[in-house]
Amino acid sequence: MDDQRMKDEQWMRVALRLAQEARARGEVPVGAVVVRGEEALGEGTNCPIATNDPTAHAEIRALRAAGAAAGNYRLEDAVLYCTLEPCVMCAGALVQARVARIVFGARDLRFGGVRSKFQLADSEILNHRAEVTEGVLGAECAELLRDFFEAKR
Repeated sequence: MDDQRMKDEQWMRVALRLAQEARARGEVPVGAVVVRGEEALGEGTNCPIATNDPTAHAEIRALRAAGAAAGNYRLEDAVLYCTLEPCVMCAGALVQARVARIVFGARDLRFGGVRSKFQLADSEILNHRAEVTEGVLGAECAELLRDFFEAKR
């Protein structure tokens, strides 16, 4: 396994831990972490139910924390790790933040804004394009979501 893949899996495990925290609170289990170099700048979990905020996705919360930690809304050297493919809202925010790379685990076949439904993050028509890596610990990420929704039914 190459160094990049090992690093990606290491950070995705952090995102998975965050997703499990969201699940424990009854939220859809999605976790995200923004990393620059070897440092986590911001973490986020899904919490739209608890906050009554439709924008309280894990990626948005991680971006907000990272921007505050960096003292800048532009996160040009940063990587976002997320257990689920970002939606269109989150993909747009990642482009606005100038995140260099997006790494996600499971595809979101209903709302995916990076690969499944739209390809916003690396669209040729935008002024910034993020590199996209998908499927990192994808089976574990998908299983967490599947188990959550099966328990709801």
